[in-house]
Amino acid sequence: MDLNTARAVITALAFVTFLGIVWWAYHRKSKDKFDEAAQLPFMDSAPDQRPQRR
Repeated sequence: MDLNTARAVITALAFVTFLGIVWWAYHRKSKDKFDEAAQLPFMDSAPDQRPQRR
């Protein structure tokens, strides 16, 4: 296998990986998890409910 073939295989694998990540991010089942995670900074928690630092 020459260098150009190796580069083509690596490029194809990177593209397939990219498509997998995009599919995972925009899949309907992931939407609920991402919506919940997006609201975490806005959730109001009282200071006594926060974990204590040691």
